Amino acid sequence: MNDNSLMNKAADNIRILSASMVEKAKSGHPGGAMGGADFINVLFSEFLEYDPENPTWESRDRFFLDPGHMSPMLYSVLCLSGKFSLDELKQFRQWGSPCPGHPEIDVERGIENTSGPLGQGHAFAVGAAIAAKFLKARLGDIMNQTIYAYISDGGIQEEISQGIGRIAGHLGLDNFIMFYDSNDIQLSTKTSVVTSENVAQKYEAWNWKVITINGNDVNEIRNALKEAKAEKERPTLIIGKTIMGKGAVAPDGSSFENQVSTHGQPLSAAGADFEKTIKNLGGDPDDPFKIFPEVAELYRKRREELKEIVATKKARYNEWAEANPELAAKKEKWFSRELPDIDWSAIQQKSNIATRAASAMVLEILAQKVENMVVASADLSNSDKTDGFLKHTRPFAKGDFSGAFLQVGVAEFTMACLCIGMSLHGGVIPACGTFFVFSDYMKPAIRIAALMEKPAIFIWTHDAFRVGEDGPTHQPVEQEAQIRLMEKLQNHSGHNSMLVLRPADANETTVAWKMAMENAKTPTALILSRQNIKDLPAKTSRYQEALQAEKGAYIVEDDPDYDIILLASGSEVSTLVEGAELLYKEGIKVRIVSVPSEGLFRTQSVEYQESVLPKGKRKFGLTAGLPVTLEGLVGADGTVWGMNSFGFSAPYKVLDEKLGYTAENVCNQVKKLLNK
Repeated sequence: MNDNSLMNKAADNIRILSASMVEKAKSGHPGGAMGGADFINVLFSEFLEYDPENPTWESRDRFFLDPGHMSPMLYSVLCLSGKFSLDELKQFRQWGSPCPGHPEIDVERGIENTSGPLGQGHAFAVGAAIAAKFLKARLGDIMNQTIYAYISDGGIQEEISQGIGRIAGHLGLDNFIMFYDSNDIQLSTKTSVVTSENVAQKYEAWNWKVITINGNDVNEIRNALKEAKAEKERPTLIIGKTIMGKGAVAPDGSSFENQVSTHGQPLSAAGADFEKTIKNLGGDPDDPFKIFPEVAELYRKRREELKEIVATKKARYNEWAEANPELAAKKEKWFSRELPDIDWSAIQQKSNIATRAASAMVLEILAQKVENMVVASADLSNSDKTDGFLKHTRPFAKGDFSGAFLQVGVAEFTMACLCIGMSLHGGVIPACGTFFVFSDYMKPAIRIAALMEKPAIFIWTHDAFRVGEDGPTHQPVEQEAQIRLMEKLQNHSGHNSMLVLRPADANETTVAWKMAMENAKTPTALILSRQNIKDLPAKTSRYQEALQAEKGAYIVEDDPDYDIILLASGSEVSTLVEGAELLYKEGIKVRIVSVPSEGLFRTQSVEYQESVLPKGKRKFGLTAGLPVTLEGLVGADGTVWGMNSFGFSAPYKVLDEKLGYTAENVCNQVKKLLNK
């Protein structure tokens, strides 16, 4: 067992580095990092099991930081672990630095998740714990990992903590351990001003094991982690009562601990004396970016211990792989996201069905073909038609992760984060479904998934005002425009940050699912209809023609001497086809273009874009969303018929008539545009 005086010195080393990073940057949050240093030190120097030489080792334990503002603490302990240099710590929050203000996923350096918006980090961690359970049920003890999370008062207060706490307890995730840094201080005030809840009782009610300790005491931290590791029925919450700004000193030499001001600004700006604080912690104020020799030796020994631990586990894995070659091959394919052979063209879609029903047909095939796929629904599986997947599996339950469906309950944000967490863990292909209007609940998670470049799949049905009688509360109008903004935003790898697909009929839906499954670079959105849609015309195989959707936009119907281009996505394309029949009777010839993804279309060659939507040709767009959804494609010399208000409660066919989504109105609007 490590000598506690050495452990305390290592924690002080983390405090010094954390405070110094913020001080040098003149920006950041030192207080929480200084208070949490003891826990993070015990975890990394004694408990967390990972491969120092292969950070992406699939069977590693994983640590998820929820309060991203405490990044100095994470960078500091990773520096002690050999993942960051002192020079890199000195560049905290600077241009081009690997140490941004809030951590961004970098598994090679030990950062498992991008964190910042409070609550999401621990939600991702629970998703990872579910993925680990799913894989263990299929592969056995080679996936016997522990998922650790670190949460603050802010994360506990964020509403998502309720959904996550409920589900983790309900599923009995005994492979999940979360440390709650309870220092009674938050950014602008003391926690007593904003809450009086009993956090321990709340988590106990959710079926968690709860241990309350002095979060700055090495023995108590160590014993709590041992107890949590021994728990076999429930997730564990360790409530660590810590000291904000531990070790901070005032200009007069008195203690400056437990001060609100140290939460979100450098110590000197907060009213503490930085130099006296560094001296108090055993450092040199003139050169604080140092690792104490004995602390370096502590972490060197831990690296050697880890090598032995990993070698033993890998030897067991090799024995298992030799005895189970088929499972070993599956495991390698799953973690490389290699898909099985799927004959997409063989999927037989019924004629003239809703695209949500077409999605269900695809999901039935995927449930039987893709063994590492997990689908979730927010209490809508029989409406968003994810029950197509459920027909061939069963929901997760406490102690039984042999199924592949997650019934989340009414918790869309929670569901999104859990699926993203599964993707972060790896080995699993996650998808989740709900109504499109409820994507509003999910947007914070979608944004972080896009930033992390994680390929979670979002299935959104009931895509327009044609939800009908449920009325405007359930009718998405502005949602498509909001989501499609992600198509215009590049991620750090230079790709569009999200693939957004709104298929026009059943066969386009098959193609959209093909694209979603093959997209390993970004999240994918599938926007699907509630109501039936007439199949688009086809000269040969409708599926083969729908494959052109892989370019984001393509020509559905074309007259060599067309007068105008009609374009839309989703169910509005079939309305254009009906409108075109009336226009031909008026002597107006058209080209019809389906645009399931403008973002994808804009990545095609200029030649292809011009061949589909040539400049100088008049264009008419039809969208059940805001006109801006198509205005960039239609251009200034065209027009878009779209929604400029919320919807109304009525049967959808009545709404089509009242709102102008008919063949007759298409004909009239085009004639008006062409002055005919």
